[in-house]
Amino acid sequence: MSTTIAVAVAFVELLAGGATPAQTGPVGDSVVVFAGSLLVGGVAIHVAANYVADAGEYGDAVLTALFGAVAWALLDGVPLVGGLLALVAWVGVIKWRYPVGWTRAGIIGVAAWAVATVVLAALALLGVGSLGALGVPGT
Repeated sequence: MSTTIAVAVAFVELLAGGATPAQTGPVGDSVVVFAGSLLVGGVAIHVAANYVADAGEYGDAVLTALFGAVAWALLDGVPLVGGLLALVAWVGVIKWRYPVGWTRAGIIGVAAWAVATVVLAALALLGVGSLGALGVPGT
């Protein structure tokens, strides 16, 4: 729990323009961007899962984003069918992490993509354009 709080504090300080110890070099910058992108992906999945299934906590959504990103990374490079396999695996991770079937897991995925797109657009308007939504494909 304290790690989640520390990452959230670092993300807020990044948005506020404050320098954190993790931002001291290229590796620190990468860690902050990774953590911020994971938090954005978690927000998108959390909002979508609450809307569609009324289930889960934010920590569950962050783990879902992380597992989904790993599944996507492992399968996306398969020739010819990698994108399709990765998408099915990503929806499968959502189905595994939440008490829903394949259809509702797919709806959560589409809703998470929409939420992530809106959040990233808002962050870009605030001048934070270096983040993505880790764990939400297409963002």
